[in-house]
Parts: sequence; structure tokens; C-alpha cells
Amino acid sequence: MTLDVLLSVVGLLGMAVAALSARIRRLPVSEPLLALLAGVLVGPQLLGWLPLSPITSDHETLHEASRILLSVSVMAVALRYPFRAVSARAGAVTLLLLVAMPLMALITTLLGMGLLGLSLSAALLLGTALTPTDPVLASSVVTGGPAEKDLPARDRQLLSLESGANDGLALPLVLVAVALAGPLGTQTTAAQMLWKVLGAVVLGVALGWLAGVAFRAGEKHGAASNGPVLFFTVVLALGVLGASGVLRLDGVLAAFVAGLTFNLVSGGDDRSREVSIDEAVNRFAVLPLFVAFGASLPWAHWRGLGWAGVALVVAVLVFRRLPVLLILKRPLRLGWAAAAYLGWFGPIGVSALFYLTLEAKDLGLSGEVVAAGALVVAASTLVHGLTTSPGLALYRRATAGASDDERAREEVAVG
Repeated sequence: MTLDVLLSVVGLLGMAVAALSARIRRLPVSEPLLALLAGVLVGPQLLGWLPLSPITSDHETLHEASRILLSVSVMAVALRYPFRAVSARAGAVTLLLLVAMPLMALITTLLGMGLLGLSLSAALLLGTALTPTDPVLASSVVTGGPAEKDLPARDRQLLSLESGANDGLALPLVLVAVALAGPLGTQTTAAQMLWKVLGAVVLGVALGWLAGVAFRAGEKHGAASNGPVLFFTVVLALGVLGASGVLRLDGVLAAFVAGLTFNLVSGGDDRSREVSIDEAVNRFAVLPLFVAFGASLPWAHWRGLGWAGVALVVAVLVFRRLPVLLILKRPLRLGWAAAAYLGWFGPIGVSALFYLTLEAKDLGLSGEVVAAGALVVAASTLVHGLTTSPGLALYRRATAGASDDERAREEVAVG
């Protein structure tokens, strides 16, 4: 019965999204936000049609759903742009991964200790889980007509690729937090990092290469010339995720690497318009997870957090990412407007749910920490969903004085 209600709500919401797609892109809302609100409406606090347990007590379903959605989402990011554009952003993305990501984890950890009074280990678990920029929520910021019209290609590519890469590479930070909070030692943690990360890279390259070769062979013989690239790459993402699970590797990172390799081997430059997984994920595949999340929000735990929870939300949204991007403005070669825009729109979503539920499953993470993380995710979905259209308008005004030559240089990567 619960599954039937969930499917019914998702079906109706999907039809509404399809019918109002163009209007939604012009309004200060996003598909994940609409799904979250629908989940709250049909959840146990209001209509009671979808009586799911709070995420603090039942996290297995959301964990598996977020793992699958993330793998498909990062595959979409890897295929969203021609490979030459991806390689051109490698230096800036590396800087964001090696410098910005640890700084964001540190800032969020300190905020958890200072505002919620958490221990170092508990705050570190919360901070690392909330660190990654979410590729699903970020998709609504960088895709669609308004974003493609107003945002330079370089900025869109940078946010997309960072969100795809840091979802998998956040795992070492999470493992360090788990090691401090649980029974794992330093040597065991280091060994797990090497196996999960390096193994994921090797597996992703191997399966992405095989898939690319197979796809090109199919095109050559006419078997895939009119085939649905969308479904082929979704199946690839799920296959990589399954193989990673069997081998106990970082499945999200493996899916991203497989997508990049497939993009290179299969000749993604020639089919960049055909590959539209990102739009499908952002508009439809995201709906079930956020409806379920909305119906499983831990309202009782949030009331227990009180004003400290509100302060945490505000502090994380303002200080977790924005100051870091402003500090890194020069090495990233960003103007003030671009640094502020990319600093603000680093949403926290599916990836945070994945790591929070992973920590809860492996360590029995306290309800307070899971509830605090869920509160930040819900707030990010709401705030970033409401500010996407106004943010684009502000960015457009701030860069209105840019010369045509400057805009052309920023767009050269998609030429």
C-alpha cells in the first residue's frame, strides 16, 4: 500500500512536471523542491497517506535509493559535456577537490561542534556527510534554457564536474570520520581508502572502455545508430554500481569515471545533444527519493534541536562554501560575480543523504546528528530551489557590463 501511494504521487507529480516544464524553469522552484513538498503533504504529519518512519529510525530505503540515484546522476554529469571541455576544466576541478572540499568539511565540522555542542567525532561525521556539492540539485542550476543563456559555459561545467567528482571522492573524508568515531584503526582506514578509491577508478575505466567499444561497434553495424543512448548509459551506471558493491568499491566514483571513459571512447563530442540523462534525472528520476524524504522528515527531532538547528542551517548555507570560493577566486580564474554565484549554489542534497545514511547504517549514528543533517538537506533543497531564478537574474545584472569578447572567451569550451 505504501509503495502504491508513493508511485501514485510520483506519477501525478511527473505529469505535472512534464506539462509545466518550461514554466517551472522560469519560476523560483525546482523539481526536487516540488517533490519534497509533495512528500510533506502526503506524509504522516499532514494527510497521512504515506506513513513512512522518520529517517532517524529507518534509513535503509533512503540509503539504497540515494545510492542508485547518485550513480545515474554522476554518469549524467560525465556525459553532459564534450570530453575536450571536461579535460579543459581538470585543473580547476582538482583545486576544488583538494582544497575547497577539505575546507568545507572543516568549516561544517566546526559549526556542528560550536552550534550543536557535538563531540569532535560526531561533528566530523556530520561535516563530511554535508561536504559534497550535490549533482542532482546542481543540475537545476546549470541546465535548462535560462541557465544556458545567462551562465557562461565554463561556470556551468565547473559546478557540474565538481559535483560529479566530489560525490565519490568525499568517501575518504567520511572514512576518516568513521575511523575516529568507530573501531577502525588508521591502517585499516588507509587500506580501505586505497581499495575503494583506486579500485573504483580502475573498475570505472575498464567498464567505461568496454561499454564505449561495444557502443561504437553497435553503431558501426547499425544496431545502435537509432538506439536510446539514455537507457544504455543508465544501464551502464547501474551495472558499474552493482559491480562496485560486489567488490566493495566506491560505486559513485566508479560510475563517474566510467561515464568519463565512455564519453571519450564512444565519441561523445558528436552526440552531446543526444545525451540528455541529466535532464531526465533532474526532472523525473529525482522525484521518488524526494517524495520519500519529505514523508520521512524527523519533525520531532527537529523540535528537539530548537534554535540551534536553525542557526546551524543558516551558518552552513552561508559559511560552508561561499567564503571558500571567494578566497579561491583568483586561482580558479573567476570574477567576483561568478565566485559568489558558484559559492552560493553548491547545494546539499542526495549525496548528503547517502553519506548520512551510510554512517547511520555502519555506526548507528545518533538521531540528533542524522536529524541535523536532514534539516540542512531539506533547507538547502528549499533555499536553493527558491533562489535559482533570482540568482540567475542577479548574476545577469552583475555581468551586464561584460564585453561580448569576454563572454565569447568564456563560452569557447563548448564551441
